[in-house]
Amino acid sequence: MLRYEIKDLTPPKEILHAMQAQITAEREKRALIAASEGRKQEQINIATGEREASIARSEGEKQAAINRAQGQAAAIVALADATAAALREVGAAIQSPGGSDAVNLKVAEQYVNAFAQLAKTNNSIIIPANLGEMSGLIAAAMQVVKTQK
Repeated sequence: MLRYEIKDLTPPKEILHAMQAQITAEREKRALIAASEGRKQEQINIATGEREASIARSEGEKQAAINRAQGQAAAIVALADATAAALREVGAAIQSPGGSDAVNLKVAEQYVNAFAQLAKTNNSIIIPANLGEMSGLIAAAMQVVKTQK
C-alpha cells in the first residue's frame, strides 16, 4: 500500500461539542488575559501620571517659595539701602549751618505731638510741672547727637 485516502470523517457530536467548547474556553481565556493586561497597564499609567503631576506641583511650590524669599530679601536690602541713604542725608543736614536748630525744632514738634496723642487716648494725662523742661529735654537730645559725632 502506497497511498491512503481519507474521505469524509465526521466525528461524533459529543467530540465536536467538546472540541468547540475547548476552543471557546481558550478564546475566553486569551480575552480575559488581554483585558487584565490592559487594566494593569491603565493603572500603571494612572499611577505614573499622578506621580509626575505631584512632582511637578511640588517643584512649582518650591520655586514659588524661592521666588517669594528672593523678593523679600531684595525688599529688605532696598529698605536698608534707603534707610542708610536717608540717615546719611540727615547727618549731612545736621552738619550744615542751621542743622542743629532744625533738629531742635523737629524734636520739639515730636514732643508736642506725643503729648497731643496722649491727650487724645487717655482721660488723664501727666505733664511736666515745668514746661520749660522741654528745652532741657531738647538740649539733652542734642547732647546725644553731638556725642555721636
